[in-house]
Amino acid sequence: MPAPGTRNALCGSLLIMSALASVARAELPADPAAVTPLPVGAPAPDFTVHRADGTPYVFNSRHLAAPHIVIFYRGGWCPYCNAQLADLRLVEPKLRASGFVILFLSTDRPELLYSSLKAADIHYTLLSDGQLLAAKAFHIAYHLDDAAYARQLKFGIDLEATTGSSEHALPVPSVFVIDTSGVIRFEYSNPDYKVRLGADELWKAAVPFARVRGRSLR
Repeated sequence: MPAPGTRNALCGSLLIMSALASVARAELPADPAAVTPLPVGAPAPDFTVHRADGTPYVFNSRHLAAPHIVIFYRGGWCPYCNAQLADLRLVEPKLRASGFVILFLSTDRPELLYSSLKAADIHYTLLSDGQLLAAKAFHIAYHLDDAAYARQLKFGIDLEATTGSSEHALPVPSVFVIDTSGVIRFEYSNPDYKVRLGADELWKAAVPFARVRGRSLR
């Protein structure tokens, strides 16, 4: 049994952690329409997410050897996300051949990244942003209130189980094209999660910033 001083210290730590979590939730908008994504021309933020094997993936916008496309989706449980990922198979090989690194970030825990998808033949670079650190850095995260979270549960979606976090937050589905200088050159974000950027639109937006063997295609 821990000594009284130890118990007090533990209780104090738990209270601090709870308070910090409450502050973090309070800082996020409760309405996806209220998010303000980083705009075109802004420097892309650095972030660390996790691969399917749990190892960290570090994005450093100051040291990019190739232009990047960062795609935020909600999770493999979302049918609209699955449809988007399926649609992007039409353009993803062409983008990679044009020199792009394409990152797909979701709130799924690392071990769920591939298994939660409906399409078994997806071979994208899927990364876990379960704590929404990257989504927050790009200013696209929002908090689900108790009623919204209850609706998710009603449909069999337990965000605490899929994300590994009790924050009850999601990203607004978004796409950012980032050039080799680390600057955002294109941004798409729609608070209506049913509406996504199509493959053709992504290609048209990205191709001006493509590079092949260090050479710009512009």
